[in-house]
Amino acid sequence: MSAAPRPGQPQPPATCDLAVVGGGIVGLAVARELIHRSPRASVCIVERESDLAAHQTSHSSGVIHAGIYYRPGSLKARLCVQGARELFAYCGERGIPNERCGKVLLATEISELSRLEELERRGKSNGVCGLRRIDTAGLAQIEPHARAIAALHSPGTGIVDFRTVARAYAEDVLAGGGTIATGSEVSEVRLGRRALRLVHRHGATEASHAIFCAGAWSDRLAVAAGATPDPRIVPFRGTFLRLKPERRHLVRALIYPVPDPSLPFLGLHLTRHIDGEVSIGPTALIAPGRNAYRLREWRPRDALETLAWPGTWRMLRHWWPTGLGELRRAGLRSAFVRAAARYVPELRVSDVEPAFAGVRAQALARDGRLLDDFMFSYTERALHVRNAPSPAASASLAIARHVVGQAGQAFGLEHLQARG
Repeated sequence: MSAAPRPGQPQPPATCDLAVVGGGIVGLAVARELIHRSPRASVCIVERESDLAAHQTSHSSGVIHAGIYYRPGSLKARLCVQGARELFAYCGERGIPNERCGKVLLATEISELSRLEELERRGKSNGVCGLRRIDTAGLAQIEPHARAIAALHSPGTGIVDFRTVARAYAEDVLAGGGTIATGSEVSEVRLGRRALRLVHRHGATEASHAIFCAGAWSDRLAVAAGATPDPRIVPFRGTFLRLKPERRHLVRALIYPVPDPSLPFLGLHLTRHIDGEVSIGPTALIAPGRNAYRLREWRPRDALETLAWPGTWRMLRHWWPTGLGELRRAGLRSAFVRAAARYVPELRVSDVEPAFAGVRAQALARDGRLLDDFMFSYTERALHVRNAPSPAASASLAIARHVVGQAGQAFGLEHLQARG
């Protein structure tokens, strides 16, 4: 895997017209869009970590989703389909390795057939190209080692290294005259008469307006700027295994289950990456820290905020059986592999080894609902991206266009409201 992109500016400027807080793939895409629409404005990205794209962007399956799962009419549905199309084109223009390898969604039980039909209906309603139902013979031609009683095939689903995409976005920002400052965690947001004052480790930056794309820290910064604490970000840690090189032939492309439609997670899947590796995962367990990638890592403030949130306990009361299953798979490699073997029966525990872990920034409402769609809120002089989980990377260009347009309307800046 390639290293995360590094910035060209060590410290934030004292002032700027437009600040983007957060240097993940969404924040980089938003800054790029701001520069495109307002080339004369000074645009600065302020990122807490020493590298860009350090969290969700670089700890994912690397799948360019086609837009199958999402409720028709939702932002996810619209922006994913548009964004995936634009991202493939962008990768082609920039020479970024990518592949439309396709994906199969497998129903292994009769009880899953109605959900498979609903996914087919949603995908076609959302405009997903080439989506088709296949039988066992059709599945054998696409994924010879997979087993199911019925499946959907999405030939337009693809793979890419999102860190490489993030690096390209960063290059676009710098080429357009923007600045990128890492190692500059924003600790306070103060509203002045004519600007927002973003207090960080190097001092402060005064910005006329700001867009917060802070991922796991989005709720904390939104509250600091005056927004409601609802929803709260609750981090979910997901672990992945990888197939040993001699067993990668078991998976040609992407093999996914039929997910539970009441949860915003896609379930344990088998994914071929752009570098040829094949991962299996992820699990989904509440994490004791917003960047707790290792099992023994925990962040006291993060853990206490999760435990103090009423929605956490309401969610746990409803989903505890699912949580026990996730805990078992996370703790026992045999249970993890057994779950994957539902779809590829030849899998054995000896075929896998540890891979990586990711932390998903999941918005959780006070009433215990796990929010599924993208969500945004506003405070004085600021727009906040409050929930942008998968497929945010796939949809990053379309999200950026939507966010900048919405910010232009909220801030009364006509030059941001439409592409120039």
